[in-house]
Amino acid sequence: MFTFPKNTIVILFLAFLQFGYSQEKIPHLQKKGNKTQFIVNNKPFIIRGGELGNSSATSMESMEPIWQKLTDMNLNTVLTPIYWELIEKEEGKFDFSLVDELILRARKENLKLVFLWFGSWKNSMSSHAPEWVKLNQKKYPRIKDDKNKSHEILTPFSEENLQADLKAFQKLMSHIKDFDQKEQTVIMVQVENEIGMLPTARDYHPLANEAFKKEVPKEFIQYLQKNKEKLVPEFSAIWKKNGFKATGNWEEIFGKSLQTDEIFMAWYFSKFTNTIAKAGKDAYPIPMFVNAALNAPEKKPGEYPSAGPLPHVMDVWKAAGNAIDFLSPDFYNPLFKQWNDLFTRQGNPLFIPEHRFDETAPFKGLYAIGHYEAIGFSPFSIESVTDAKKEPLGKIYDLVQQLTPVIEANKGQGKIDGVLLDKINNSQIITLGNYEFTFKHDYTLNWSDGAKADIWPTSSAIIIEIAPDEFYIAGSGIVVTFKPLKNKTANAGILKTDQGKFENEKWRTIRHFNGDQTHQGRHLRISAGDYEIQKIKLYIYE
Repeated sequence: MFTFPKNTIVILFLAFLQFGYSQEKIPHLQKKGNKTQFIVNNKPFIIRGGELGNSSATSMESMEPIWQKLTDMNLNTVLTPIYWELIEKEEGKFDFSLVDELILRARKENLKLVFLWFGSWKNSMSSHAPEWVKLNQKKYPRIKDDKNKSHEILTPFSEENLQADLKAFQKLMSHIKDFDQKEQTVIMVQVENEIGMLPTARDYHPLANEAFKKEVPKEFIQYLQKNKEKLVPEFSAIWKKNGFKATGNWEEIFGKSLQTDEIFMAWYFSKFTNTIAKAGKDAYPIPMFVNAALNAPEKKPGEYPSAGPLPHVMDVWKAAGNAIDFLSPDFYNPLFKQWNDLFTRQGNPLFIPEHRFDETAPFKGLYAIGHYEAIGFSPFSIESVTDAKKEPLGKIYDLVQQLTPVIEANKGQGKIDGVLLDKINNSQIITLGNYEFTFKHDYTLNWSDGAKADIWPTSSAIIIEIAPDEFYIAGSGIVVTFKPLKNKTANAGILKTDQGKFENEKWRTIRHFNGDQTHQGRHLRISAGDYEIQKIKLYIYE
C-alpha cells in the first residue's frame, strides 16, 4: 500500500488550513431546507441594508455626515456604488484609494459593504464608463437604434467592450481579496446596475445584426430542452407558439416579434455579465447578483429597460451562465407581492437591493424577511433622512436584528411567515403549526384611535414557530386571533403572552401581558406606532 511521507502529510494539512479553510470562511450562500442562507464570518446573516444615493460615495468628504445616520437606523450593511470612471481614469492605471477608505471606515462603524459595480451599465446607460472608453467609440462601440442612431449604451456584442470592463472588475475583486478577505467587510457584489435595452427592443449595431442572423447558440437550446418543464410560463409560451423549435436563427425559433428581440438581447446581456462575474469570482468568489428595473404594465420591450434580469426572461439569464448567483428586483412599483412572487420562482433567493425610501419601505422589508425568508432588504437614498433615530426603519431593523438567530435557525423549514397590511388589504390568514392565524390591521378595531382615519399606515409582522403551540410575533400595527387548524369545533386560547427582547441572543421578558392587553385572552395586539416582539403560547380546548 502506498503511503505519503510524514512531511508530505504536514504540507497537505497546512495547505488545507491556508486555502481550504479560508475558502470556506469567505461570504457564501448555502441552502437550508427550501430557502437560501447568506453566511458571513461563518454565521447566518440577514442584510439590514441601505443603498446610498448614486453620487454620495464619490468622496469620503461627501460621506462624512452620513455614517452616523446609518448606525442610528440599525443598519448592518451599506450598499454603495464603485465607479469604473474613478478607479481607472487612465486605461490600465488603477486607483483603489477610495475603495480602501470606504472599507476602513465601514469597519470602524461595524458595517458590512455590498459594492455595486457601476461598470458598463448603470440604469441602462453607460454613464460611468471612463473617459477613455467614451471618447473612443470606434474601439468601444455603442448600441444603435433602428434608425442607426447611437445611444450612450455600450453594445454587449463588442469583445473590446467586454474585455475593458472585465479587466477593471477583475482588478477590483483581486484588490478586495487582498485588502479585505480576512475581515470580510465586503460581503457581496452587484455586477452592473439595472441592465436594459432602450429605446428599441434590440441593438441594431452591425455586430448585433450579424449575431441576430446567426443560429441560436446550442448552449441556450440545450438549456431550454433540459429544463423544458420548468421554464417560466411567459417564456415557455413564446417558444411553444413557434413549435418548440431547436434549430434556426432567433426569428426562426422564437418568431418575428419584439419579444424575440428582447430574448436575443437578454442572452447577450447575460453572457456579457456572466463573463464579467466569472472573471471577478476567479479573483475572489464572494456572491454576485444582478438587479432589474421593473417594467410597467402595458409597456412594450424597448419602452422599458428590456432584456434585463426580469422574471419573464429569467430562463435566458440562467441559461447564459451560473456565475451570477441570483436576480433581484428594484422597487419603484407598488405591486410588492406580485413582483416578489415572480422573482422567487425556480428557487431564486430574494434580496431587495433597492426600494423607494417611502413610509411603506420598513414594513415591506419585514414582510419580505418573514414571508419570503429574504436574505436582506435595502431602501434607496438611505442618507436622505433628517432625524435617523426617529425613523421607523431603524425600529423595524432593531426587531430583525434581535430575531436573526431565531429566523436563521428555523429558515427553510416552513416555520416562518409574514403579513403586510394596509387600509385596502387589512386582513390576512396564514397557517402555521397547529393553528390558523388571522392578522388584521390595528385600525380595524372599532375602538382603535385610528379606526376612522382616512389614511392607514402600512403595517406588517413576522411570525416564527419555535415549538409546538409556541410562537414569536413581531412587528407593528397588527391584531392577531387564532383557531385550531384541524379540529374546527374546538377553540384556541392563550396560555401566556410576554412582551420582551433579545439580549445576547437570549430572550428576556419585560412584561407579561393579560387582561386588557390581550382583550381578556382573545387576541395579540401590537398597536400602530409600537414596535414589539411578543412570545405567545397557545392551547386548544373544547
